[in-house]
Amino acid sequence: MFGLYITHPQVKIDANVPVPKWGLSDIGAVRARKAAESGWARQLRRIVSSDETKAIETAEILADASGVAIEIVHGMHENDRSATGFLPPPQFKEAANWFFAHPEESFRGWERAIDAQRRIVEAVNTVLATHDPAAPIAFVGHGGVGTLLKCHLASGPITRDRDQPGGGGNLYAFGLADRRLSCDWTPIEDWQG
Repeated sequence: MFGLYITHPQVKIDANVPVPKWGLSDIGAVRARKAAESGWARQLRRIVSSDETKAIETAEILADASGVAIEIVHGMHENDRSATGFLPPPQFKEAANWFFAHPEESFRGWERAIDAQRRIVEAVNTVLATHDPAAPIAFVGHGGVGTLLKCHLASGPITRDRDQPGGGGNLYAFGLADRRLSCDWTPIEDWQG
């Protein structure tokens, strides 16, 4: 059976609001609702979300389709970037490139990539340790830690080459029996299961 890692779609960016509190934009909510109409969303038997607003909002939309309650796992949050606060998109892109290129170092106080990877892998493994491998499950979170988890599942080094294209609102699938990737990043509203 399949496991999914899903990244929240587009958000309302507000430099005056802490990033973990950002919610989905109108476009992001529409994309999440379109994904919830798919057959794979109705198959989900468990939905696990990070504790950030944008992930919770995405998970709740999917939960409405599948009829299951969401679970919040605090270790699934995005890499801690609070040391720098909000960075405008061009500066954020440069910082994210540096984060992936130097996984054992901290970008101006950010959580290191190796530490964020260890955290997300542990959170997912802890959930899966007691999960029925015959039941489809979705982990709803963020692009940075999602990419770090993907690098781990691929048994490869931390690299931005495995990052999602075009921002958020993508997913990848992996087998629950073998924890091997079965599909690469795909827009949430396009995946057919």
